[in-house]
Amino acid sequence: MAARLSQHRRVFRRSRALVASGRHWRARLVFWLGAVAIGVVSTLFARLADRAGEVFTGITAGGGWHGWVPLVLTPGCFVICALLAHRYFPGSQGSGIPQVIAARHIHDDAERGGFLTMKIVIAKVVMTVVALGCGASIGREGPTVQVGAALMLKAAKLGRLVQARGLILAGSAAGIAGAFNTPLAGIVFAIEEMSRSYSARTNGVVLSTVIIAGIAAIALSGNYTYFGISQAVGHFPQDTVLVVVCGVVGGAFGAIFSAGVLAITRRIRRWRAGTAPWRVAMVALIAGLVVAVIGIAFGGMTFGSGYAQARQVVEGHALPAGYFVAKLAVTLASTLSGIPGGLFAPSLSVGAGLGSTMGLLLGANVGLAAVLGMAGYFAGVVQAPMTAFVIIVEMTGNQDNLVPVMAASMIGYGVSRLLAPEPLYHALSRNWLADAIRKRRAAAAEGAEPAPAP
Repeated sequence: MAARLSQHRRVFRRSRALVASGRHWRARLVFWLGAVAIGVVSTLFARLADRAGEVFTGITAGGGWHGWVPLVLTPGCFVICALLAHRYFPGSQGSGIPQVIAARHIHDDAERGGFLTMKIVIAKVVMTVVALGCGASIGREGPTVQVGAALMLKAAKLGRLVQARGLILAGSAAGIAGAFNTPLAGIVFAIEEMSRSYSARTNGVVLSTVIIAGIAAIALSGNYTYFGISQAVGHFPQDTVLVVVCGVVGGAFGAIFSAGVLAITRRIRRWRAGTAPWRVAMVALIAGLVVAVIGIAFGGMTFGSGYAQARQVVEGHALPAGYFVAKLAVTLASTLSGIPGGLFAPSLSVGAGLGSTMGLLLGANVGLAAVLGMAGYFAGVVQAPMTAFVIIVEMTGNQDNLVPVMAASMIGYGVSRLLAPEPLYHALSRNWLADAIRKRRAAAAEGAEPAPAP
């Protein structure tokens, strides 16, 4: 009993000394400021991205020759952004989530910082906004994850904090929470997709970061639901067929997208071996032309993040039957182009379009089918079912749909795992790890002293 009391006293004295430590509070202050910065930056990023989409719509919606502007604007923008990312901002391409996953597996600060620097933050935001202003089928949510992780890593360095891996995870979660105004989804995403494990200490940091960043974001933009409030509610057993169909078909198309990205990315990486700029430009040009041609063919519906189309069908207004296939194709092209941009919003739009088509075929409620289609397809793409159903329930503001959405997500995940066992983000992260290892070996070879003459 006396030994236990003595131990409690030592713990209390150590805790009191820590609380009284100026260094401890300085580190905490920097950490809190980093979380606030994530909330502010994610909100400003969202506003810039929305404005960019409005500018593109204004340029191309005038009728006549305005409708053909994307044939020049979109490929040209893709080429410029891809070359800038390749030459001056390596590590800014694509979603950003694979880079953050790779950074968590790198223990050297210099190598990790190559993906998570303020230079990358600025480039990521600016080029994502520019690409959205040119009609790219991308989202800002994945880039916000990379931006959040970089801001939190910077705060860690300023505050001399040592939990780099945990703080990167916290910044990623805050990025998702700030991008969609979905705090719970940010936490689940960090645990399920980014770390694939649970740690009570780390997740305490994640939780506090999400709360602080969320308060900052709400203070700037108010509390809102991303897709508004969905009124349609699924019921069992009458909606069982719809849930199963949306889960199976959504998971299958999600697997097709994921496997397609990985297979074509590997071919492009081999073809671009040697980093010839003209090959980077050629890939971007072809991708931009694909996006432009399909966008014109569908009357501009497939340009941009797809937020407006997804919200339209969630509210009960059906989309053309072929929309989801066209949106999947332009999202695939945008992802492979080498420009910065994420997958979340376009994937949700593809899923909503798929659900709309399934609802029309089955004579079901289109709004409900859209929500279930989003769950099945999104879970199929990212293979993170908990993130899928939590984020969709939060974005549609209808907790009555939790069980049907959960079921569609789990079915979509299971089908996707059968067809494409390799998770997309983690497979792509290995490419970035390989690049980091290659650069380290090249630097070591250049810095090695020549062997003495015999």
